[in-house]
Amino acid sequence: MPSPVQRLRHRRLVVVTGKGGVGKTAVAAALATALVGVGRRVLLLEADPRESAHQLLEVPPSAGELEHVGHGLYLQNLSPRRVMDDVVRERLRLEVLVRRVLASPVYEHFAGGAPGLKEMALLGHAWRVLHGRAAAGTPRVDTVVLDAPATGHGVSLLRAPALVAEVIRSGPFARMARDLAELVGDGASCGVVVVTTPHEMPVQEACELLEVLPAYLGRPGDLVVANGALAPLAVDAPPADPAVGLWQRLYAAQQLQLARLRGAWGGPLVSLSLLALPPGRSLVEALRRRLEEAAA
Repeated sequence: MPSPVQRLRHRRLVVVTGKGGVGKTAVAAALATALVGVGRRVLLLEADPRESAHQLLEVPPSAGELEHVGHGLYLQNLSPRRVMDDVVRERLRLEVLVRRVLASPVYEHFAGGAPGLKEMALLGHAWRVLHGRAAAGTPRVDTVVLDAPATGHGVSLLRAPALVAEVIRSGPFARMARDLAELVGDGASCGVVVVTTPHEMPVQEACELLEVLPAYLGRPGDLVVANGALAPLAVDAPPADPAVGLWQRLYAAQQLQLARLRGAWGGPLVSLSLLALPPGRSLVEALRRRLEEAAA
């Protein structure tokens, strides 16, 4: 069967989501580097103010500026509010009008509290990059890998375009909502990757997300990655050894959760072994190799 990388290589947008703490950003970075390896020019986008992807790829914090990591890979940390302000600048163009709108209490309230707009801003930036509509100097890329917010917010992100398109019928945000709803609803253009670990709560959240995706997008997700899985104990040790017993119990518990995940999800599932590596390029490269070698 094709590897996860081969399954996603022709998607223009790959949204990676999952419960916080499951290694979602590391998997997103590994997928981005793997897609570069099959000839794609890739932008990895993250919305985490801690700039976790920058740490993983060992790139200095850039305060939102796009960084060239190397070999066809780019990285950018996004502020949704900054993206929304850029949309206003692009549409109005006249600086005096731009300043008035951005300083307006009405716009402040709208941008800060309107449901779905922050999520729209993240997807909208990806769309603009893919269509050559981003800021001057932004490189052309084939694929955007979006390290989406954790599961609940990730669901909101995927639902936002259709919801906003229903509420806002005219103007720049309405046009953007329609364009984005078309993009995320197209299985040939947008891939959705759900990351979990083989533990009860992350698996429960992953199953719930996978269950609602068809209703929200009109299609299922594309790939589930179970990160941090224990391997069977391969050393000769007395069964009475407490460490051996603990490992065996943890391994059995994880296998139970993986079986539960397989029972709830009939699509491609990749299990990535737990790696004793610190956050950084070595971890990303190790995950990349495993994704390239895995048969989903």
